[in-house]
Amino acid sequence: MGLQSLKSKLLVAVSALVIGSGLLISLVVSQGYSSSLFKSMIAQAENLAHAVALEAADKILINDLVSLQKSLDHHLHSNPSIAYLFIYRDGRVLSHTFDNGIPAELIDANHLNSAEQTRFQEIVSTAGEKFLDIAWPIFSGKAGVLRLGLSEKPYKRQVTRLWLQMSGLTIGILLVALAASLLFIKKITRPLSALAETAEKINEGRLDMKAGVSSQDEVGKLAQSFDRMLARIKDYTQRLEEKNQELDRAHCQTRTSFVISQEINALSNLKDVCTYLIDKLQAIVTCKNMMVLVFDQHHDSLFIYSDRETITLHEDPAKIAFARLSELNGMTFIQRGQTESDFVPGEFSSYEKLVTFPMRHEGLLVGAMLIACPGDCNCVTKELDVIDMILSQSSSAIRRAAAHEEEIRELRTRIEHSSGFSGLIGKDPQMQVIYKLIEDVAPTDATVLIQGESGTGKELVARAIHKQSLRRDKPFVVINCSAYPATLLESELFGHEKGAFTGAIRQKAGRFEQADGGTVFLDEIGEISSTAQIKLLRILQSQKFERIGGEQTLSVNVRILAATNKDLLQEVKDGNFREDLFYRLNVIPIQLPPLRNRRNDIPLLARYFLRHFAAEQEKHVGRFGSEAMRRLLNYSWPGNVRELENSIEHAAVLTKGKVIEISDLPTLIRQTEIQAPAGSTLTMVENERKLLVEVLDECSWNKKAAAHRLGISRSTLYDKLKKYQIAKPTLH
Repeated sequence: MGLQSLKSKLLVAVSALVIGSGLLISLVVSQGYSSSLFKSMIAQAENLAHAVALEAADKILINDLVSLQKSLDHHLHSNPSIAYLFIYRDGRVLSHTFDNGIPAELIDANHLNSAEQTRFQEIVSTAGEKFLDIAWPIFSGKAGVLRLGLSEKPYKRQVTRLWLQMSGLTIGILLVALAASLLFIKKITRPLSALAETAEKINEGRLDMKAGVSSQDEVGKLAQSFDRMLARIKDYTQRLEEKNQELDRAHCQTRTSFVISQEINALSNLKDVCTYLIDKLQAIVTCKNMMVLVFDQHHDSLFIYSDRETITLHEDPAKIAFARLSELNGMTFIQRGQTESDFVPGEFSSYEKLVTFPMRHEGLLVGAMLIACPGDCNCVTKELDVIDMILSQSSSAIRRAAAHEEEIRELRTRIEHSSGFSGLIGKDPQMQVIYKLIEDVAPTDATVLIQGESGTGKELVARAIHKQSLRRDKPFVVINCSAYPATLLESELFGHEKGAFTGAIRQKAGRFEQADGGTVFLDEIGEISSTAQIKLLRILQSQKFERIGGEQTLSVNVRILAATNKDLLQEVKDGNFREDLFYRLNVIPIQLPPLRNRRNDIPLLARYFLRHFAAEQEKHVGRFGSEAMRRLLNYSWPGNVRELENSIEHAAVLTKGKVIEISDLPTLIRQTEIQAPAGSTLTMVENERKLLVEVLDECSWNKKAAAHRLGISRSTLYDKLKKYQIAKPTLH
């Protein structure tokens, strides 16, 4: 094969040299000839133009246009190189040789300036044909301008004919050179052919061969050295063949298990470890259906990994599997229908035979590897022995990865539990500020005004303040000011006497009386009437009031909390809300951010609501699909946390599986994607860069605060700033 390649290379080299030389000569000659022909064409065009111009000058000056037309037609038919002729003067065509009129664009294609004696221009027709166009002044331009067009076809044909002749000559030379080269190469490579044939037979295992070349040149000496080397190889091979056969299998198995164990020890994530292990073992064993089972430290959770899915079993199923696998010692074959296989999850329970490899670390069961055989299995015991060896060396890494996975889960659980405060959920820096403010304000009796969009959790904040206050054991009375008409709100707040108005058939205590010693939460405070505002101002100032229709002044000891989704300061400016009442309420203002401004809290809230509604619906729904969570993060949430809660309830009711998918979400959320600004299409990289700049601007380029806001470490933030080349803008 190598010799044939050598011959081919020599032939290709000679052919390339001859062909290249021939083509180069053809190209040079053709170019020179083409240049000469083009110059000849220009000279011919000048002569023709000069002759036609002289002949046409007299006829134009005497205005004999008929004779002029005949003269142009005569020249056109007498010289086949002429494609067209026409004469124009003072913007008017005097005569032409076109059958269907002159193309309008042709007149301006070669326009003669007043300072030019003549002008050549190469033009191309709409059909793709090329012409040499000459503009020639007649009688110094006084009698007009002659335009003459010569077709380049005849000249192109002459150049092509010359190139073909040169190519034919080159091919002839090539054939002669190839024939001579073939004879020369065959003579040179004949000894090498014998040597190569011997090497091929030796490659087949026939070590008793000899080169058989007797020449005294360099090739002969090479053949003799080859024969001596072959004799030594034969002797050495015979001595080592038996030892190699014994060591090959053990070495291969050891090396494979060592490499796999080394790679597994470099991985820390349990899923990565199991996926890598399955991938490597599938390359060794004939049966490709594999599954890795790993127990947690307390054996009450079982993590199942395959190349198709990941499953987690808890409590009883995990304990049953642990008990069954603990009974197995080493590699075990299990036939379908045996009681030992009742722990096998999913589709693996339908296979005819299972090979089970329990994995133990320091005598303790870590998990197991399952290989499913369809019934006509071709696996051999030696292949399975390798797996047993690999799993024995990898059990410590798997145990470590399982412990690491368990620590991460516990840490995530602790983080989620620590991300709430007295019924409020969120770890966003804005929420952390509110938590701290609640802690500071709750022990006092200061009036608190809670503002924020609808659905942001204003009532939850009020309840948190009450729970943290010294009045926690007293009533917490909620008054929705927007739920009562103006005529009934005062009665609801302050109560009324019997007969105070139509329908007042008995005395009624107001909400302030009911809340005595506790807390009153005035929700939607911006909706109360001006009359109620006056009475509310009084109770804020003196903690005293009278029932409607009553004369007795009542005293109460209550704390006032108020909430509104309106901008009360703007309402004061518009005259809809009393200024003195606003400042009485706005002692401690709390502004709740909308959900769209704390997107990092969306996963926490979504998982919290999912656990709640899954338990309520008695469904085993554990998590969100990645695409479903992305849609939740991308949605703008105009209804804030309340809308998120309703959406998760919708998904929990409709889902049929263990994972919330896009199809389970409300239609509005499924159809919503974050859109780039009009006229632009932002990539993921551009979106990330834009987010970094926006957060840094909001934090006044305080990188520590920005990193905290983004939920990343400062080192990660610095890496991203370096990656996107973001620097603080310089003020000029």
